[in-house]
Amino acid sequence: MEKVVVGLSGGVDSSVAAAVLHRQGYDVVGITLWLMKGKGQCCSEGMVDAAQLCEELGIPHHIVDSREAFEKNIVDYLVGGYGDGITPLPCSQCNKAVKFAPMLRYAQAELGCDRIATGHYACITHNTETGRYELRRAVDRNKDQSYFLYDLEQEILAHVVFPLGDQTKVQTRAMAAEFGLHTAEKPESQDLCLVEAHGSMQGFLDQFLAPKEGDIVDQEGRVLGQHTGIHHYTIGQRKGLGIAAANPLYVVGLDVGRNQVIVGDRTAVHFPDCTVQRINWVSITAPQTPISVEVQVRYRTAAVPATLIPLEDDRARIVFDEPQFGVTPGQAAVWYEGDRVLGGGIIERIPNPA
Repeated sequence: MEKVVVGLSGGVDSSVAAAVLHRQGYDVVGITLWLMKGKGQCCSEGMVDAAQLCEELGIPHHIVDSREAFEKNIVDYLVGGYGDGITPLPCSQCNKAVKFAPMLRYAQAELGCDRIATGHYACITHNTETGRYELRRAVDRNKDQSYFLYDLEQEILAHVVFPLGDQTKVQTRAMAAEFGLHTAEKPESQDLCLVEAHGSMQGFLDQFLAPKEGDIVDQEGRVLGQHTGIHHYTIGQRKGLGIAAANPLYVVGLDVGRNQVIVGDRTAVHFPDCTVQRINWVSITAPQTPISVEVQVRYRTAAVPATLIPLEDDRARIVFDEPQFGVTPGQAAVWYEGDRVLGGGIIERIPNPA
């Protein structure tokens, strides 16, 4: 009987992933990562729900203290990024540095297991011609999480199972009820656990970054208002500016040196290109010449046609066929060919607002 370690958050998705594999005859072991220091509600409730699920299924449950890794790789990463005027994407960083790789190491070293599974909505296939494991979008495009998984390397993908990739969220809920799982009606968690634990990203950041007042200026440098800290703002933001204007204003830039939030109209938040760093090539090896791709620059936006131009130092320039709204340094750009994730990286630079 093949053993598989399933990462359990206490939610319905990971619960069904474990139940499906258990029904298929796998020797399933549950593992829950303890991520947050203090009284993080989502962690404490998740651990209790995960333990109850394992009891229902009659499988072992392990809790791994990952708080130090989460503090270093996610909390410090977020605080440092926002302090530098960018908007970091913690989820892909967390998947790579805190969840998948450490979970696989634990499974191999402590449990003698070479397979791990999660409740993520994505698919993995193996290309026998290239020898590469290919990451693909889930069947349920509304729940597809391949955008957050682009940074998983081949050494990890070779050992991962996504049992929910070929089904919809509606089917997952129905299966949870069929299995009689207590998580069947559990509400959806927020996309970001820190927001769930602290009420908002601003609430989280205010614990670490002191208010620092500065000017909100237009693109000509005219002062329009005041802000309490650039870490409260992100490219494309419209709400919460506190400025009365004839037309809607959006954040088009953050000037850390001058401690200024730069605003403009909606046309000024459309960018023709960007550069990307820290690239991970997933389903293909790194190309040497420009390629046509479809690029997704935020989780909830559609992938759009673009040309990717390889640069030195594991970087690339992405030129969009049409300028895109709200391209934001610190967020991920992930490029696809159909449902296949070719690669992705962190947006490094966008054209200066003019």
